[in-house]
Amino acid sequence: MNKIAFVFPGQGSQKVGMGQDVSATYPEAKAVFEKADAKLGFSLTDIITEGPIELLTKSENAQPALVATSVAILRALETAGIKADYAIGHSLGEYSALVAAGFLSEEDAIYLVHERGKLMEAAVPDGAGAMAAVLGLDAETIEHVTAEIAKSEPVQIANYNCPGQIVISGTKAGIDKAAEELKAAGAKRVMPLAVSGPFHSALMKPAAEKFGAVLKTVTLLDGDIPVVNNVDAEPLTDKALLEDKLIRQIYSPVRFEQSVEALIEAGVDTFVEIGAGKVASGLVKKINREVKVLNAFDLESLEAVIAELKGGK
Repeated sequence: MNKIAFVFPGQGSQKVGMGQDVSATYPEAKAVFEKADAKLGFSLTDIITEGPIELLTKSENAQPALVATSVAILRALETAGIKADYAIGHSLGEYSALVAAGFLSEEDAIYLVHERGKLMEAAVPDGAGAMAAVLGLDAETIEHVTAEIAKSEPVQIANYNCPGQIVISGTKAGIDKAAEELKAAGAKRVMPLAVSGPFHSALMKPAAEKFGAVLKTVTLLDGDIPVVNNVDAEPLTDKALLEDKLIRQIYSPVRFEQSVEALIEAGVDTFVEIGAGKVASGLVKKINREVKVLNAFDLESLEAVIAELKGGK
């Protein structure tokens, strides 16, 4: 028992200025942002520090900015000698988890998600796709309703977030029809999400196919610790299996709830979310109230996590 999992947030958690107080205090964190700027050939740091939020929220900027911020805070945490037994990411956060586990260098991860963001933005015309959160309805009912609609209009589950919170993704028409039918089936609410495309749906397959070529340009290593991957909620350390998982992740449901359950079963009792916001750790709390959940999202919370974990040893 007493195992730690590092958890990394996904797209939607971005905010102007994220990670910059940590960067100003820890040279190891600052180095991550400098490497990101050098690798991308433009100042990602300026977009993070100055915004505006509309520019930061574009997938091609949000994805590398979130990974850079997570990895910067991770590097600061590592200076205190804190290590994880497992890593896990929520959607995009899987790339930060892969850096934490040693599968990818920080520059390669940041480059990959910048390209991934561009491909995902380009896959579906603006306004043609949509996503919505379905609250208060079981997965089986949602699977059944969306499978029926999908016979005529693309729509499917995109994220198994936590009990009572599942995200669906598809065409605008598919989501509208699903919202109606899911409410009729007993959903408390179906809330449209402010996203730029139908992520984790079959509509993203063109992006996934092109992303395969991008993956060939980076070096993948075997993991030092297992990453419980989004596609099948299984622990992964073998680099040979990784490429396929990352391609499929673009158009497959994110099995976050199942992944957290798998970690708890493996003996994890402490989850530390590293990066912007508190979305992923909020989900962990809803999945299991018994585990300890910590957040390192700015300098103050980072130092509180270090004190808690070093004090508890």
